[in-house]
Amino acid sequence: MDTLLEADAARRAAVATADNLRAEQKALGKKVGKASPEERAELLKQGQELSAKVKEAEAAESTADADMVAAQRALSNVVQEGAPAGGEDDYIVLEHVGTPREFDFEPKDHLDLGESLALIDMERGAKVSGSRFYFLTGYGALLQLGLLQLAAQKATANGFTMMIPPVLVRPEVMQGTGFLGQHAAEVYHLEEDDLYLVGTSEVPLAGYHSGEILDLSAGPKRYAGWSSCFRREAGSYGKDTRGIIRVHQFDKVEMFVYTTPEQADAEHKRLLAWEQDMLAAIEVPYRVIDVAAGDLGSSAARKFDCEAWVPTQQTYRELTSTSNCTTFQARRLNVRYRDENGKPQIAATLNGTLATTRWIVALLENHQQADGSVRVPAALVPFVGTDVLKPR
Repeated sequence: MDTLLEADAARRAAVATADNLRAEQKALGKKVGKASPEERAELLKQGQELSAKVKEAEAAESTADADMVAAQRALSNVVQEGAPAGGEDDYIVLEHVGTPREFDFEPKDHLDLGESLALIDMERGAKVSGSRFYFLTGYGALLQLGLLQLAAQKATANGFTMMIPPVLVRPEVMQGTGFLGQHAAEVYHLEEDDLYLVGTSEVPLAGYHSGEILDLSAGPKRYAGWSSCFRREAGSYGKDTRGIIRVHQFDKVEMFVYTTPEQADAEHKRLLAWEQDMLAAIEVPYRVIDVAAGDLGSSAARKFDCEAWVPTQQTYRELTSTSNCTTFQARRLNVRYRDENGKPQIAATLNGTLATTRWIVALLENHQQADGSVRVPAALVPFVGTDVLKPR
């Protein structure tokens, strides 16, 4: 905040200096028109000197404007009242759904299962693309497609418009969603084209209506984006290096909503309920947490995560996240709606995960059987084509 106040003061000073010099230049121009031939030469010399000063002042004004915008964009959203205080470990558990299974055999982790069932090939993924890349093969590919297709069906049934968005976006869109601040190290940047690979389809969907005034009189605008997502995972060296928990590329169906600020809290609860409906379909135990303020990132005012039980890790791991970004993103991307008096107001945006590649981890580990096979949840059988995945 101190940086912003300093930038604001510097900008005001730069604007005042430039305005004064432009006024002086204008006044001098009038004098030149009325001056005698003897006076005009001196006045023209003064004009040239003043012109140089005006250019200098305007450059300083432009720099001060840019510094002001940068200082504004560095500010995170205002945390919603009721969010837990603290950092990553200070979340509050709101609900447990299902009971972690007791195994009468030694459970395998998702990678052992994925390899024995010919679902995941990390070795060739690394050979082709490097660490944290993989191939989903055979039923592994069908399992992911089934998860995403089920998510797409549920989203459509709940009034979402399905979208397959671009996965490369302009800097102003990436910045507008809040991903070029504290998350900049996570983002892949194509310097030659000045485009960014998205880490979630939240980004292109947030930019979809940038610069527009929306008609929200009939209720929220809901979109569900199906895309590949890319994350550099900078700073995560040594963490989750085994398997597909933390990887550079994955697929996801992401819900994204434009609504009025007054409706945002109710919509946030609906997004969480839709996520829980998807988790019920894959039949895994999970918990819902209220994420602490210090772990919200820059754009969220409130965030709820659903974390599934991972038996071999004896812990819960995030599968879904839903955030209420209030007016933070819409303000930066200039997305508005007309209120009941017809006056343009800043919209609110929300997002939530409906399915992603990581879900395969929880699905394999929780539904494994003593003979090394894995039961396919009934909701996914029509997409996968079998009710049991068996070792070769």
